[in-house]
Amino acid sequence: MELLPLLLRQMGRSLHLPAHRRGLGLPDELRTLLNKRAGIWDLPELPQIGGPLESGGAVAESQQRAASQMGVDRCWYGVNGATGLLQASLLAMARPGQSVLMPRNVHQSLIEACALGDIRPIFFDLPFLVDRGHVGPLDAKWLKKVLEQTLALGVEIAAAVVVHPTYQGYASDPRPVIAQFHACGWPVLVDEAHGAHFSVGIETLLPRSALSSEADLVVHSLHKSAAGLTQTAVLWLRGDRVDVEALERSLGWLQTTSPSALLLASCEAALNHWQQGSGRQRLQDCIQYSRGLKQQLEIKGVPLISNQDPLKLILHTAQVGISGLSADQWFMNRGLVAELPEPGCLTFCLGLVPERGLKRSMVHQWRAIRQELGRDDQALMFKKQPLQLVCVVEKPPGLAWRAKRQKMPLSSLTDQIVAESVCPYPPGIPILFPGERLDAARVDWLIEQHKLWPNLIPKSVAVMTSE
Repeated sequence: MELLPLLLRQMGRSLHLPAHRRGLGLPDELRTLLNKRAGIWDLPELPQIGGPLESGGAVAESQQRAASQMGVDRCWYGVNGATGLLQASLLAMARPGQSVLMPRNVHQSLIEACALGDIRPIFFDLPFLVDRGHVGPLDAKWLKKVLEQTLALGVEIAAAVVVHPTYQGYASDPRPVIAQFHACGWPVLVDEAHGAHFSVGIETLLPRSALSSEADLVVHSLHKSAAGLTQTAVLWLRGDRVDVEALERSLGWLQTTSPSALLLASCEAALNHWQQGSGRQRLQDCIQYSRGLKQQLEIKGVPLISNQDPLKLILHTAQVGISGLSADQWFMNRGLVAELPEPGCLTFCLGLVPERGLKRSMVHQWRAIRQELGRDDQALMFKKQPLQLVCVVEKPPGLAWRAKRQKMPLSSLTDQIVAESVCPYPPGIPILFPGERLDAARVDWLIEQHKLWPNLIPKSVAVMTSE
C-alpha cells in the first residue's frame, strides 16, 4: 500500500495521537497557513526567522515570549519530538562516567542518551497494579524508600528523572517528589510529554504540572496533549541548577541544523492557543466532555479504569478476560482506532475535539465484543517483573550496545547481559535495558510476557558476547 493514498484515506474515528485529531483541533492561524499555497511555509533559517539556538530572529523572540508567559527562565522549541529534547537535557545534566537516577518507565530516548554520553543509569522500580499490568505514578512515600537505598550505594549521582504523567494518564503531585530530589542536591528533569495540558492552569482538578512545581527542566510534547503537529515539542528551563551553555551545546548536537519552519510555527501556535480565551475554553470544553463521556460509559456498564488525565480513556478489557490486543483489532476493524493496546487494557486518546456519537458507538462495540470474546469468570491478572527496588546496570548501556553480540532464545538468557532494549507497545518504554544481567526469575517472567505479547516481544534477545 502506498503511503500518500493511505494518508488521504478516512481512517475511522481517530482516538489516538496526535491530539489535534487529523487537523480538526489545530489552531486557526496554523490552519490558515496550511490552507495557503502548498510549500509556502518551507523556508530555511533566514535572518528574519532564525532558529531555536539563534539569538535573533522571530523564533528567538517567540521562545522568549513563551518562557515569560509560562513564568520560567528559558525555553527552546524542538522539531524532532520530545525525544531530542529529553536526550539533550540529560547530556547537559551529567558528565561522562556519572550516574543518573531514573524510573524504569523512562522513554528509550533517555537510555540512548546514556549510551551517547557514557552516563550510567540507576533504575528504581515503581508501584505495580496487578489487575491491569500498569505501573502507577511515583509519589513522595515511595520515593523515600528509593532514596534510602540509592544513597546507601555511595554512587555519585548527577541528576534525577521523573515521568509525569504516565502514558496511561496516572499522576500524583510532583512537588514533594521534586523537593526530595532537590534536598539531595540533584537537578530534576521531568518528562511531561503527555501532560502539556496540565500547565495551562484552567482548573484545580487537573494534576499539577511539573512546570509550576520547581522542576529544573521540563519537556512537553506538543502533539500529545496540545494542538501541535507531530514532532513538535518544547523544553522549559527554570533556575540555575542546569548550565545553560551546556544545555545549548547538547541541543546543538541533537537538533537539526535545518529545522522545519512549519514545525517551529506549529510550536508557537500550539503555545499561543492556550494563551487565548478561545483556546483555553476549547481545552476546558474537551475536558468536561471527556469526564461526561466516562461517566456515561460507566453507567452503561463499560469497564473503565480511573486515572488523573481526563483526556485518556482506559478500557479495562482484562476485567472480563479479554486481551487489550484482541480488543484493539476488534475496534479497529469497526472504525474505532485506539492509541495504546496492552494485554489488560486499551487506552483511547480523546484529543482536543469532542467526537460526536462516540458513547453510542463504544457501548455498542463493547457489548458486541464482550458477547463474542468475553469470559466474565476469568478476569486476567498480571505478574510484576521481579526487580530490586533500586538497580545499577552491570555494564554501561553504551558499552552493552556497542559490544559484540549474539541472539539467544528467551529460555537461554539466564545470567546473560542484555545488549539491546526490548520494547513492547508503547514504543519507547523498554522492559529490558542494555547492560542488565538477567537472573532466572526475570527470564521466567519474560517468557510469560512473550505469551501475552507474542508479536511484540521477540523470541530471542541480543546479549553481549564480549566487550
